[in-house]
Amino acid sequence: MEVTTLSFDNMHKHGDLFPNMLRARHSTFIGRNKWELPEADGMEYDQYDTPASRWVAVHELGQVLAGVRLTPTTARCGIYSYMIRDAQLGLLDSIPSNLLWEEAPVASHVWESSRVFVSETVPAKMRLRVQIALIAEMVNSARSLGASSLLGIIPEHSPRLARRTGIDCKPAGPVLDFEDANSVCVTINLAQKLH
Repeated sequence: MEVTTLSFDNMHKHGDLFPNMLRARHSTFIGRNKWELPEADGMEYDQYDTPASRWVAVHELGQVLAGVRLTPTTARCGIYSYMIRDAQLGLLDSIPSNLLWEEAPVASHVWESSRVFVSETVPAKMRLRVQIALIAEMVNSARSLGASSLLGIIPEHSPRLARRTGIDCKPAGPVLDFEDANSVCVTINLAQKLH
């Protein structure tokens, strides 16, 4: 099992890993979850898949097992910035605007974690190992990009997984029912991991 952080600068060195990750996202978010998202050639993408973002992929023998996208909260692309802020500003129909208790941050030390998934093809006995590998690389990549915290939307009960994997995760908004699941916006403090 390998873990790779992709960027527009390095994706050419990793063969089909980036399109395979977008195909795995398609399988998860459009195939399994039935979300209405942009798609082309069996790949899921959106307005936040820009050169400003990074993508962490857990993969084995060409198959993407899990992934996450990291986007700086300072990103801008037309009218869009990052998903959580744009939802709060009312730019996204699929995510409620009251997802945060405070104004969405715009700061170089805060990055957004989005499109987190573990493929349904990952056997149950391997899931925790895959999740730990994904979270470890997400934390390392975010820190290397200058982040001291992450902001993300996760299923309501995922903070328990966060504790099991050793990350400091706190709710940043109310539990909301959207995309047919109860989810919550959280902040992940990376400062404890700075040794």
